[in-house]
Amino acid sequence: MKNIVILISGRGSNMQALLSANLNCNIAAVISNKADATGLAFAQARGIPTAVVSHRDHPDRESFDAALAAVIDNFKPDLLILAGFMRILTPGFVAHYQGRLINIHPSLLPAYTGLHTHARALKDGVKIHGCTVHFVTPDLDHGPVIIQAAIPVLTGDTEHTLAARILHEEHRIFPQAVRWLCSGQVELAEDGRVIDHRRNPPGIALISPALD
Repeated sequence: MKNIVILISGRGSNMQALLSANLNCNIAAVISNKADATGLAFAQARGIPTAVVSHRDHPDRESFDAALAAVIDNFKPDLLILAGFMRILTPGFVAHYQGRLINIHPSLLPAYTGLHTHARALKDGVKIHGCTVHFVTPDLDHGPVIIQAAIPVLTGDTEHTLAARILHEEHRIFPQAVRWLCSGQVELAEDGRVIDHRRNPPGIALISPALD
């Protein structure tokens, strides 16, 4: 059974979705860079070890990442999951966990990397938006894609309504991605491609606005 460590910075709704999914893995720890992250209490209530490594206690990103890695490595993770961890990680940290570091991002990557994805999508007038689970690489929000969910952008959508509907999809695809990784159904090949060992049925097209 694979060991998983989850990193959070706040309430950790995606972490909660993972913990509620009855995954065939061992959640070894939940770690935050903020002592007041409310997700820590959720994990503690379920008997999961927690830790805090504050970025404010370190003069630069490199020293913070080194301290964070030292704590993470105590739990010997097979997978390191970023579930709303709001820190940009250094190339050295990413390299240390190459092939084991997973993130979820609120857009259909490679579109809308970085912050404020929903506002930018609405401003551009896109008709389909979504979320992506991907392997982390040193190039921010550009790692190999594991799974994506797409939803139509509705007339009258606001940043808030769009974010809420996408968060619902995040809570569905993130546990699925981790489930595949834990069972060996999906893996990262040496050439950087995601290999899917499942027999995939044909997908269903999402067209927005719908055809008449």
